[in-house]
Amino acid sequence: MIIIRVMGGLGNQMQQYALYEKFRSAGKETKLDVSWFEDASMQEKVLARRSLELNQFEHLQYESCSPAEKESVLGRNGFAGKLERKLFPSKNKHFYESGIYHPEIFEKTDAYLEGHWACEKYYHDIMPLLQEKIRFPNSQNILNIKTKKQMETENSVSIHIRRGDYLDPENAAMFGGICTGDYYKAAEKYIRDHVPDPHFYLFSDDTAYLRANYTGTEYTVVDWNKDSDSFYDMELMSCCRHNICANSTFSFWGARLNKTEGKIVIRPAKHKNSQEINPRMMHELWENWVIIDGDGRIV
Repeated sequence: MIIIRVMGGLGNQMQQYALYEKFRSAGKETKLDVSWFEDASMQEKVLARRSLELNQFEHLQYESCSPAEKESVLGRNGFAGKLERKLFPSKNKHFYESGIYHPEIFEKTDAYLEGHWACEKYYHDIMPLLQEKIRFPNSQNILNIKTKKQMETENSVSIHIRRGDYLDPENAAMFGGICTGDYYKAAEKYIRDHVPDPHFYLFSDDTAYLRANYTGTEYTVVDWNKDSDSFYDMELMSCCRHNICANSTFSFWGARLNKTEGKIVIRPAKHKNSQEINPRMMHELWENWVIIDGDGRIV
């Protein structure tokens, strides 16, 4: 059995679910471990308490593992179990994601997989399946309804600018300074060079910043989806014809769920500051995505 641990925010949960569907499509028995959301000690390690947001999607179904199934793969807890795995490494079936892409996981038939699995190559080939399975419930907010209809009539482009928690000292060293002003200027220019009369829809956790910096008539600031409704921002991103992403799994999924043929999707050259930029590898792992670095260069 393959068990995939689910943890983190909505974008990460969707990636873990996508990997689940990838294994299932290969005919392997696969289940999700959702116990992270019930473990208070795990929740204390993150800046904001997370809930299992996968359950907000209509018709999205998955199988959860039982404690006994988890133990059958991981082995016993406690000193005896740890000693056994140390003395007999072949018994250790706990696989931690440590790089950008691990193709070796698909050779496994019995493993507990822990990671974020952000790389597009993991599930690029089953994206139509994921687009069908990941469906938002109908929003009752008239602004969402009107905006979706408007997006269909124009060359709509989403721009996601994540500031809030990325400006906090706890996160700035890892995630800050990647999506620079030069990145967004270059991304807009790329769109303008390839798309006639684009209209940009802006999404952020700092709408005051958006209103101060994007003032033209070609910009619409989306600022009405709050709290538990915030995931409708992702749906609106997916309804745009083209997407400019932040280094954020939230906007990655807005772009992934976009069904427009010939869409332009732009992402930053790296997700974390600990990554080195390798253009050849990035284009291999993120097929058909336009990749721009913090200096505004297309790589």
